Amino acid sequence: MASTNDLKNGLVLKLEGGQLWSVVEFQHVKPGKGPAFVRTKLKNVLSGKVVDKTFNAGVKVETATVDKRDMQFSYMDGEYFVFMDMDTYDQLMVDRKAVGDAANFLIEGFTAVVAQHEGEVLFVELPAAVELVVQETEPGVQGDRSTGGTKPATLETGHQIQVPLFITTGEKIKVDTRTSDYLGRVNS
Repeated sequence: MASTNDLKNGLVLKLEGGQLWSVVEFQHVKPGKGPAFVRTKLKNVLSGKVVDKTFNAGVKVETATVDKRDMQFSYMDGEYFVFMDMDTYDQLMVDRKAVGDAANFLIEGFTAVVAQHEGEVLFVELPAAVELVVQETEPGVQGDRSTGGTKPATLETGHQIQVPLFITTGEKIKVDTRTSDYLGRVNS
């Protein structure tokens, strides 16, 4: 148990019938009249749904114990992603649903944070940016470069993003894992 005064980003709460909610944002509010309260933005750990919720200040809320570990992505086994715990070398099979959008950026050997609660994998978290090789993209047309346009490019994971016209097949680029945005070239 924790108090609403102890809330911090990333804390996982157990609310409304045992559902797990992660704190995305919180704000302590002390109005001129009336009691203080805490305004929060919570994300459902399993469904990804985001809701706004207000708590009275000092109210007790139940926290969930979430075990977050760095694990290395090893390989795909059908619909499952196999991760290896780098400390114990135990392998963990993770369902595609739990991996979510991180699947677009996972290649063998990448390290990700795997979050578990009571043995169940909740989600897989990647760093904010990853470096991937452009597998395929159309060549940029001479003269188009001044417009600042973009073109589709397929990454080595099979995920497609928009890149500037000057990017060529085989180049290594940096990609934002939250938005799939191109962030820049990687100098080798």
